[in-house]
Amino acid sequence: MTKAELIEKIHAKSGLPTKAKTEAALDATIAAITESLSAGESITLTGFGSFKVTKRAARKGRNPRTGEEIKIPPCSVVKFTPGKNLKDAVN
Repeated sequence: MTKAELIEKIHAKSGLPTKAKTEAALDATIAAITESLSAGESITLTGFGSFKVTKRAARKGRNPRTGEEIKIPPCSVVKFTPGKNLKDAVN
């Protein structure tokens, strides 16, 4: 699903007056989630799931072309854990 398709579905279900307002609401939601995660906060949407930032340690890897061993630096990654309602809907 693309962002445009998601906006279409949200618009149909939300009752917002225009697609532009629906897109603005989606953009604001994504911006708020991004801002919170970059500040190191976790986000819990009851019934949907949780987003949290975890640290990935430095590790050794291999260059697939040459087989040469390389060092992969530590980084932060976002993990998503689905909630019970989402799990039940998918299964």
